[in-house]
Amino acid sequence: MAMNRIPGHNIYVGGILSLKNKAALERENFTHVLSVLRLGSDEIFSSYQHHKIDVDDVDYENLLEHFPDAIKFIQSGLDGGGGVLVHCAMGKSRSATICIAYLLHQKRNEASFTPQAALELVREGRPLCEPNDGFMQQLELYHEMGCPDDVSEHPIYQRWLYRREVEESVACGRAPEMESVRFEDDQPSIQQAQPTPEREVELKCRKCRRGIASSKYIISHEEEKRENAKARSNVECAHIFLHPMKWMRSSLYPSASDSNPNAQFTGDAPLSGRLACPNPTCGANIGKFAWQGMQCSCNSWVVPAIGLAKARVDIKPLASGNLPPAALGIRLPPGMRPTEPTQPGSGRGNL
Repeated sequence: MAMNRIPGHNIYVGGILSLKNKAALERENFTHVLSVLRLGSDEIFSSYQHHKIDVDDVDYENLLEHFPDAIKFIQSGLDGGGGVLVHCAMGKSRSATICIAYLLHQKRNEASFTPQAALELVREGRPLCEPNDGFMQQLELYHEMGCPDDVSEHPIYQRWLYRREVEESVACGRAPEMESVRFEDDQPSIQQAQPTPEREVELKCRKCRRGIASSKYIISHEEEKRENAKARSNVECAHIFLHPMKWMRSSLYPSASDSNPNAQFTGDAPLSGRLACPNPTCGANIGKFAWQGMQCSCNSWVVPAIGLAKARVDIKPLASGNLPPAALGIRLPPGMRPTEPTQPGSGRGNL
């Protein structure tokens, strides 16, 4: 089983041994070969258009960044009327991942066509295909992003890279470098990255009433709760977890310069600590952070964890712009109140 065709497409998935089957390569009119592994010499590909992706078959390898170029290469081969061979060492994980990414991109307007559905289609031709867990997660992210032609600037991709860097730093026993932290209120495209919540809220320090964050900066860990068999769904979470924000710098990096918050931080930042209210005249303890993660009261883990204690903040619904001022508790001066229609017997027309 050197190589197999994906049903409905002139794309073949195979291992390194498929390149030795010269008769099959000529019979299927292969014009493009995509190698998803680390290779030495490229001489064997002199008869084909060749594209190489140097990656290993390990969970932490970033294959997602190569999806757009790989998809363009595959499409160019198909548009030219030839066959395309996508191979890795065994034709099981890396090559299958690239083919799934291509199928997702082709059907990106079909929400029901998920990475799992694409994998099943690939398996119809090659049953042994099994991307590793890390690659499947990257395919899920790609699908969540809408399978864009460029992933590098997408907020979801950037946030994923940021979390990877945090994990690498924590594994070395240190906090991430400040310049690598993704402060969400510094990102111009955050509105595109966050779904619109059903109820917009604002979080305020309970002591000084200073605004701290709104709904778009809140991290929901409902999915983790569903996946965690030990999670207690009937227990209310004691913390509200947030993405990093600029006002947190003084807590996350206490030795950083207040006069120049954008300056490079060179000191040793703590792995965990307390969050202080950003109001300099207040400074109340409103929560805590732990780059290595924190277990919520519902038993779910959030990594990295920056949590506001619900007992230290007030949660206020943000009023809708369509509501009249009176509904918001605002009493306007007489000259600014809206004119109400006069009804017989109401007595208001005589004032």
